[in-house]
Amino acid sequence: MTTKDTEATGDLNTEALPWAKEYGDIEDTTFRPLPFNNVAEMIRDASRQYANHTAFTVVLPTGAAASLTYREVDELSDRFAYYLRNDLGLSAGDRVAVQMPNCLAYPVASFGIFKADCVLVNVNPLYTAREMNHQLKDSGAKVLVVIDMFADKVPQALEGTQVKHVIKTSLTNFFPPLKRVLINTVLKLKKQIPKSDWPTIPFGATLKKQGKVDMQAKPETLAVLQYTGGTTGVAKGAELMHSNLLANIAQIEIMNGDTTKAGEEVVLTALPLYHIFAFTFNMLFFYRSGGHNLLCPSPRPVDNLRPMFENYEVTKFSGVNTLFQGLLNTEWFTSNPPKKLNLTISGGTALHTAVAEKWFQVVGSRILEGYGLSETSPTLCVNPTKGENRPGTIGIPLPGTLVRIVDENDEPVPVGEPGELVAKGPQVMRGYANRPEETAKALKDGWFHTGDIAIMDERGYFRIVDRKKDMIDVSGFNVFPNEVEDALAMHPDIIEAAVIGVPNDSGSETVRAYVSSSNPKLTAEDVIAFARENLTAYKVPKQVIFRDDLPKTPVGKILRKELKEEALSESKNA
Repeated sequence: MTTKDTEATGDLNTEALPWAKEYGDIEDTTFRPLPFNNVAEMIRDASRQYANHTAFTVVLPTGAAASLTYREVDELSDRFAYYLRNDLGLSAGDRVAVQMPNCLAYPVASFGIFKADCVLVNVNPLYTAREMNHQLKDSGAKVLVVIDMFADKVPQALEGTQVKHVIKTSLTNFFPPLKRVLINTVLKLKKQIPKSDWPTIPFGATLKKQGKVDMQAKPETLAVLQYTGGTTGVAKGAELMHSNLLANIAQIEIMNGDTTKAGEEVVLTALPLYHIFAFTFNMLFFYRSGGHNLLCPSPRPVDNLRPMFENYEVTKFSGVNTLFQGLLNTEWFTSNPPKKLNLTISGGTALHTAVAEKWFQVVGSRILEGYGLSETSPTLCVNPTKGENRPGTIGIPLPGTLVRIVDENDEPVPVGEPGELVAKGPQVMRGYANRPEETAKALKDGWFHTGDIAIMDERGYFRIVDRKKDMIDVSGFNVFPNEVEDALAMHPDIIEAAVIGVPNDSGSETVRAYVSSSNPKLTAEDVIAFARENLTAYKVPKQVIFRDDLPKTPVGKILRKELKEEALSESKNA
């Protein structure tokens, strides 16, 4: 029976699904919602259960660390929620943008936003002022919580936005006073904390008053605006409700079975919490289960992870292929691998077989590859912890999730044939903010169309065979050509530009720009420098090729496909 046949039953747990027997020895795979109306209630419940347990520890590359217990996180986030609603006068549903790397202020702020019944808007801290400005405008954010390391971009980023208040955090929030001063002094000397004269509210000042806010959000209330690039290159805010996030946590809980021990896990969070994978899996799921979360502000270089692996008994870890590969290339990791690490999850980009095999040889436990998107909170599929781990696949759908492969007419294709992966489940977003047309394209009859090409085998395991049409994979980060092209088009000497990804030796892709210019003196260095002013570093072209004209269709659309084929031909002949 196909997934389309089972759809008519209305039962997401039917045993007729191809993957129903692949969950291993998990006794009950029936999806049941968690007993909470909103994420804030879940946070409060976990905080009481594990009050004296360490919740979060931020670990700097030097090994310097600071921690908060569950009780402290609960109390501090209560205070932040009270400040938002009472001191700043925010109302339920108001947007609060958070822009910071992994640090102790992040869970305090995000949990406080949920408790205030406001909407969290995750913003990449590496964004340029232009990229920040778009997201702040589009989301309608009224408050920006930003780390001091990037506060110099604030004045330009706020132009034309609804932001009325800027709260400034620090990597050293909640460190002991003397250590905080010492670390901040070093960061300033290294020019990692730029000068900024823009008036801001210190994060500490928002936590002075005790008080609670009634958590009244309903399951269908909007919780997070999670921005994702689209095939048009325009960043879109995926509207994730409280029920979406709670559903994905419940689904992960079922899939984990007894692999996760309540109150005993130590999870290393190297991926950024503003990314939906780390946000839901590392932060929310492990908070729910009483885990100790180690926060790494930046995993680059990978040596930044050394004090975490060496000083803590890490049991759970998530990352991307390039991060695993980087660790396996270091002597300190391979000579003294983590002894208690029993679950590693890979997402974001394809896991290379050679990396997976070497990881097993070194660590002694396997990497399980999964798949998800910002629009799905994020997880749709993963290799089962209690069933068979099949390298090269993204595993099977989470309980309560329907996945099928369809053709251009949305008709299911035969088993083993490629088609677009579409999904339906309680973790799927309600739509894109302010974009009804984009929502209608993505959600058809309740099915979310991922744009990814995949194959399902006879057992219900899925394999991604191609990425979205033009998306570029830069070490696990998605780069959309139109966004880069739009930025380059702002240069007065550039007539037109086309951007593609070129495979490189690391197994990732390099961003290459083909440019037609009106100025014969324009150099590749000029183009790259201009791009750096308007794009996050990983989106900036590393290669620039000048052309008198770019290939186009009869209606004038640039043919990236031809350029891609040309680049691939070059690499084969090199």
